[in-house]
Amino acid sequence: MIRVQVVDDHALVREGIALILAARPDVDVVAQYASGPELLASPVEADVVLLDLYLPGMDGLEVLRRLGPAPRVLMLTTIGRPREIREALNAGAAGFVLKDSSGDELAAAVRAAHQGVTALSPAVASALSAGGALTPRERDVLELLGEGLSNRDIATRLRLAERTVKVHVGNVLAKLGVTSRTQAALLARDR
Repeated sequence: MIRVQVVDDHALVREGIALILAARPDVDVVAQYASGPELLASPVEADVVLLDLYLPGMDGLEVLRRLGPAPRVLMLTTIGRPREIREALNAGAAGFVLKDSSGDELAAAVRAAHQGVTALSPAVASALSAGGALTPRERDVLELLGEGLSNRDIATRLRLAERTVKVHVGNVLAKLGVTSRTQAALLARDR
């Protein structure tokens, strides 16, 4: 069972998400909170936290930073702006889900986050790509990153100098708003 906590200041949204997830046989909603401080003060443990980005008093990013590496945190919002998405991913979010996602998409994101896979709503992935469109060569490099290849292996496969691949990898990371090859590879795999 995947233990989930839901944090949203709107009771209807919070309770609706909890009902949707509780209907899944592999998900157990262990707690619901209306604010970040309530979550941070809670002794209840969870595998995944669904955390609203815009909370009164202490926003979701601040709560995310205070939670640390565990549990895995999926950020929730109505509108996914590229800057906020990148900031959340860089702060350690396991993914970013829009509130207009279907119940199946939400459950899939929870499962992915639990398994350590970056979970992004399709609209969020598009917003990230639009923030800095990848060139065809950068897309080739990203695809090979997704296969887990090293810079040397990518250089061999694409018949490029290893230094050139390093530059392309840097550009890909910057355009996707991630800080590591692993995050870029996970995004590539998820897409």
